[in-house]
Amino acid sequence: MTNTNPPIDILSGPERRRRWTAAEKVAIVNETYEPGVTVSLVARRHGIAPNQLFHWRKLAAQGALTAAGRGEEVVPASDYRALQNQVRELQRLLGKKTLEAEVLREALEVVDSKKRLLRSVSLPKDTSR
Repeated sequence: MTNTNPPIDILSGPERRRRWTAAEKVAIVNETYEPGVTVSLVARRHGIAPNQLFHWRKLAAQGALTAAGRGEEVVPASDYRALQNQVRELQRLLGKKTLEAEVLREALEVVDSKKRLLRSVSLPKDTSR
């Protein structure tokens, strides 16, 4: 029988994809903020592209690397925006209901004051009977 599967190439050179932990990314990003050090120098030292390091710096500034580094749950941006919209909608509805409650409270006060007024002006009871 002939083997129909193509041979598998194992990449062992610099073209191999490297996985960095969040702690490693934070440490590398922190190196770029040391005095006299450039992003390109740090990138070359670690064998990564400078644009990748700039991306990590942006993520670190947003807090994305520290959340992942602490083992906290990271929520996708789309879910975060959807939850923000839901909170805004609930706040809007709460404001609407609060306004309705205030209007009803004022209406009850008006009705109550009219009742008191009517009681005070009502005809006296006939005591002759």
